[in-house]
Amino acid sequence: MLERKLPKGRPQVASVLPEDGPDGPVSVAGDVEHRNPAGVPRAPHTRNVLLLCVLVVAAGGCSAPAVREGAAGRAGLAFEAALAAGDHVRACGLLAPSTRRQLEQEEQQDCARALAAERLPRAGALRDATVYGRDAMARMTGDTLFLSLFTDGWRIVAAGCTPEPEKPYRCLVRGA
Repeated sequence: MLERKLPKGRPQVASVLPEDGPDGPVSVAGDVEHRNPAGVPRAPHTRNVLLLCVLVVAAGGCSAPAVREGAAGRAGLAFEAALAAGDHVRACGLLAPSTRRQLEQEEQQDCARALAAERLPRAGALRDATVYGRDAMARMTGDTLFLSLFTDGWRIVAAGCTPEPEKPYRCLVRGA
């Protein structure tokens, strides 16, 4: 039998065996003081500390999209800077593998020559970058890029994109 007392608002539990109790060892099992699964009592402030940890992690997670949007935007700017400098080899290195292959197949020449032949619009400043999971859209004055996140960073999957009402963007360079 268990007895429960509440001195000063804190429960105390004691096990009391009947006088004709069992012979041999006796064990008590249960969660009588709201203990954790390991059976160790939690200090009253533990719940507050755990809540604080969850809030800190959640707040840190809120900055993750901003960091990824910044990285996607920088990748888009690097691509546009390479194009503006006429460094098509560097620009090709920033394309996603499938986009590079598609460009080379369509133009029947290496990526740098094919990219130069595309006459992509000159982009200006980055207006915004929006991340959707592992994909992103970087809108710049004069051009819109679509990117995907690979193990080595953001890569351009489509460039020279213009919006069409009620339709997907039309892109001059795109992957398969």
